[in-house]
Amino acid sequence: MSLKNDKFPSSVAFEAINEALQSSDADRKDAIKQGNAVFAFTLKNKAGETESWHIDLKEKGAVGTGLGTKPTVTLSLSDEDFGKLVAGQANAQRLFMSGKLKIKGDVMKATKMQPILQKAQTKAKL
Repeated sequence: MSLKNDKFPSSVAFEAINEALQSSDADRKDAIKQGNAVFAFTLKNKAGETESWHIDLKEKGAVGTGLGTKPTVTLSLSDEDFGKLVAGQANAQRLFMSGKLKIKGDVMKATKMQPILQKAQTKAKL
């Protein structure tokens, strides 16, 4: 199952995050221990279409399409801003403060996302 969606260029990051989680059992268990949540992402592209993905760091340690089962926190932002966030060119707190990133659910859990996104930085060529 491909997580990449051509209408959302930054969605390649979800593939990279999934690869990082699947590449090492120890890394996956560590990510689950650190995250202990289901992180959902709703991205909006330039055409105004929205699509969702989730990173399950509660049980499976895997990435999937859709919002997942009872997401602990849902982050909504543009495809472009998500790409910048994963590439390390944007700061989540600044995006949130400027209204470009909306967070529903456990805001404190959202802060646990940074190390997971950093794993994708090295793998994704955005």
